[in-house]
Amino acid sequence: MLKGKKILLGVTGGIAAYKSAFLVRLLVKAGADVRVIMTQMAHEFITPLTLSTLSKHPVLTEFTKGKTGEWNNHVELGSWGNAMIIAPASANTISKMAEGRSDNLLLAVFLSARCPVFLAPAMDLDMYAHKLTQENILRLKNAGVKIIAPGKGELASGLSGEGRMAEPEEIVSVLEATMEKTNRLEGKKILVTAGPTFEAIDPVRFIGNHSSGKMGFAIAGELAARGADVVLITGPVSLQTENNKVKRINVNTAAEMMKKCLKEFPSCNGAIMAAAVADYRPAKISKKKIKKEEQKLDEIKLVETEDILASLGKLKKKKQVLAGFALETENAIANAKKKLKNKKLDMIIVNSLSEKGAGFGTDTNRISIIDKNGKTSNFDLKLKKEVASDIVDLFEKKLHG
Repeated sequence: MLKGKKILLGVTGGIAAYKSAFLVRLLVKAGADVRVIMTQMAHEFITPLTLSTLSKHPVLTEFTKGKTGEWNNHVELGSWGNAMIIAPASANTISKMAEGRSDNLLLAVFLSARCPVFLAPAMDLDMYAHKLTQENILRLKNAGVKIIAPGKGELASGLSGEGRMAEPEEIVSVLEATMEKTNRLEGKKILVTAGPTFEAIDPVRFIGNHSSGKMGFAIAGELAARGADVVLITGPVSLQTENNKVKRINVNTAAEMMKKCLKEFPSCNGAIMAAAVADYRPAKISKKKIKKEEQKLDEIKLVETEDILASLGKLKKKKQVLAGFALETENAIANAKKKLKNKKLDMIIVNSLSEKGAGFGTDTNRISIIDKNGKTSNFDLKLKKEVASDIVDLFEKKLHG
């Protein structure tokens, strides 16, 4: 999995830096091209000469190369790698990363990285367990950084507990597993919908819901990370797309989303419909703002919006895979199974507003996935980026038969 891959290895100051030598050796042995970037403090624990010899490349620390003043281009480095690993990652560096600081070359490369980034924390147990450290790690996870959890054992302080950097073999194993996923969806085109729809009452007011779009955007990002070309049709949200393999189409209403989905779906290998489409829209839309003194808004006649999911279910070809969502407040599984059958889906993702930490606006979700054969897979409460990985794992298996 690592043969010919370009790996950026960041080394920060900590006693675990000695393990970086073993990590470089394993990566090179696996056929990877490794470039090492060290913080200045890391020099206190392992010499650049050691890592340069093992990687067969000069080790970089400063923004410029000695007296020549030649630039170590952090932007080029960030776009060069297929993956970036920071091991060991000290509490200080983790804090700076979470704040988006770039006061050294390693941090600047991290902020420029277009590839998956892995973090292997290493510090004493009290530092690792500290609320601020855990908040920083969570913030990085939410930003898409993959955390390779530290192990338990004897630490440099003499104490014993969690904080030991993961062993080099484990880091390589995690990296290989991720690389294996990277190109699995190459050549596949997947449609994803996200966010709410806003159905206008007048130019100011609308009927909508609380969907943030986070789940749909996380799914789109995960599909793109695995090589898929993604068409993301999204309602009004404040989120940004980060992968150039995601083609974003903005819409406002259910009718607009329907039109775009019908256009894009026939050329797709499948679709994951995560949008929270409004079920109703006003029968009449006022062209000007309705004034309280002119007209009472105690009654608005509503009509049903377009059923996008059912429409795609009718259009679905044999080799296309269609997944939908069911957000319920009660009888979640029973209602989801009914929706799965009626709308001719291959799988449905179920979550409930009654579950703490699930539903609209949160960074976490707890789901169950039911396939068309009735098999149900249940998952624990996780970050939506991790939930997206679980969803795409099963969706990918359906795509590959």
